[in-house]
Amino acid sequence: MNADRQVLIVDDDSDIREGTYLRLKAAGYRPITASDGEEGFASALENHPDAIVLDVRMPRVDGLTALARLKCHERTRNIPVVMLSASIGDRQASLEAGARFFLDKPYQGKTLLAAVETAIAESVSQPGE
Repeated sequence: MNADRQVLIVDDDSDIREGTYLRLKAAGYRPITASDGEEGFASALENHPDAIVLDVRMPRVDGLTALARLKCHERTRNIPVVMLSASIGDRQASLEAGARFFLDKPYQGKTLLAAVETAIAESVSQPGE
């Protein structure tokens, strides 16, 4: 059940962060938020969410840097990440860095939910994770 699944949302845009939070909560997830890559990485270490929705373009620590940190840390490397960006040019770099999915902003709500659901289901079914 989704209520057992926590999803970390990392985006510097408060409107996108809040909208994504409300959409995931309505779908039964337990969302938590962070406003940049530094906060997001710290929250991932502390909370070990089931999935992370991560914006690419943010001040302080951008999403690609945060993703690299997540993938290098033993505690967070297996958490599936769904990357978001308004720039299609970020797609390849995000997927090569280890993102499970990449969604263009503005994204469709059902597409985001499908990506999060699939990412969590696949990570749960992976042996040893």
